[in-house]
Amino acid sequence: MQFDEPETEHVTAAITDEETEIDMPAKPAIGVRIGKVAAYLASYLQAVPLALILGFFFLLPILMIAVVSFWDYDFAGLYPDFLTMNYTDTLGSWVTWKTYLNTLKYTAMVWGLTLLIGFWVAYFLAFHIRTTTMQMVLFLVCTVPFLTSNIIRMISWIPVLGRNGLVNTTLIEMGIIPAPIEWLLYSDFAVVLAMVHLNTLFMVTPIFNTLMRIDKSLIEAARDAGANGWQIVWNVILPLAKPGIAIGSIFVVTLVMADFSTVQVMSGGQSASVALMMKNQMSLLQYPAAAANAVVLLIVVLLMVAAILRVVDIRKEL
Repeated sequence: MQFDEPETEHVTAAITDEETEIDMPAKPAIGVRIGKVAAYLASYLQAVPLALILGFFFLLPILMIAVVSFWDYDFAGLYPDFLTMNYTDTLGSWVTWKTYLNTLKYTAMVWGLTLLIGFWVAYFLAFHIRTTTMQMVLFLVCTVPFLTSNIIRMISWIPVLGRNGLVNTTLIEMGIIPAPIEWLLYSDFAVVLAMVHLNTLFMVTPIFNTLMRIDKSLIEAARDAGANGWQIVWNVILPLAKPGIAIGSIFVVTLVMADFSTVQVMSGGQSASVALMMKNQMSLLQYPAAAANAVVLLIVVLLMVAAILRVVDIRKEL
């Protein structure tokens, strides 16, 4: 069979048109790539101001502390150098280890008490107060002490716990004790009590926020399945509250590890913490030694935070 010449030209033209149509999307593809690159760069440009602020006010001070921790010093001044003496003196002293253990003891006790108090306060606000307005009012009542300074709230315990304070006077007048209780003030008990008072709200707030997001139908389903109140709390509410507990734990741990004023005032100088040790070193102009302690403390706190994040995924809360 033979084809006519016009039909052959028609077929050739159709094939050429199809090839042209196939090649045409190349230009739009290049435009799409340029748009993606522009959007990619725009996202980074938007992050530049925040990166500059964090770099200048957060990373730069930490870098300076790390650099100074290797310097030499004496009573006359500081001498730029690269010495590990400050770290060997810090980590090789039994006083330092004892101070860290004492600080970790305070942290564990305060964390446990704030978790116990904070969870039940948040639970009461979230599940036993029916109206949202009343929940917000009671939550704001919890924040009233924060309208004053931490120092004022801490010192306010002295006339309450002192030898002639409110507690001892009341107990003596009631005939419960024959003499004032000495360990109420200027003791570890006073330090822990003041720290719990100062930091409990940092545990209440994230737990309350997490509990408010729990679907109430889950509790009703557990109750319909025959679970009692404690079983609902342990098997339903507590697992769902883990992100809030983790965030509150990070707040409390970091604040207690870095606290020095509470330990100094409420213990009457009879106890010590890592932050108080650094404060004393700075008062003696031993800045490189204090910087080395600060680096070690930062590493310890970061390890504790990493351990918390390892156990609980807080991305559900963010």
